[in-house]
Amino acid sequence: MYFNRKELTLVRNSFFQAEKLAERYFGLRGDDWDRHRYEIKTLYYLDEHEKTDGAFAHLFRYELEGKGDGGEGGHFYRICLQDDRILDALERGSSYIKFDPLMLYIAAHEIVHVIRFDTGESDFHLPPEEKKKEEETVHRVTKNLLGPVAGSDMNLVLECFSDQYLITEVYQ
Repeated sequence: MYFNRKELTLVRNSFFQAEKLAERYFGLRGDDWDRHRYEIKTLYYLDEHEKTDGAFAHLFRYELEGKGDGGEGGHFYRICLQDDRILDALERGSSYIKFDPLMLYIAAHEIVHVIRFDTGESDFHLPPEEKKKEEETVHRVTKNLLGPVAGSDMNLVLECFSDQYLITEVYQ
């Protein structure tokens, strides 16, 4: 199952809205996103190693090679959305879970990871036993970040998916 055109538009809008909320929450400016580089890919465009049955999204960190004299190296993150997992959760919870708040939560959650890794608040290369604690921290930060848009639909997403589902997996 892949996102349809309408859902893809909602995905883009969710990430745009999550960026704006993150700017407000973390005190970022629009040009700070040059430092927090990430891209979003949906299931159709993922390489085999970027697919999972265990989460709504994978977060990978890829190294950039420098380009000639003074070229930029560094890294960027790829947020690998698992359309099938997201759509399955929506189908099973269709009477109470809506696409927009779930996707906004996933987008905000992934962006919080990117910011925390890039600012040094957390280490991308955490040992497995510390990843669960980081996920709990990211969920708490994401919940606070989403406060300005909280409503019954978002609160339901926060309640349903905080412990029952792995929202993201982090890989290098």
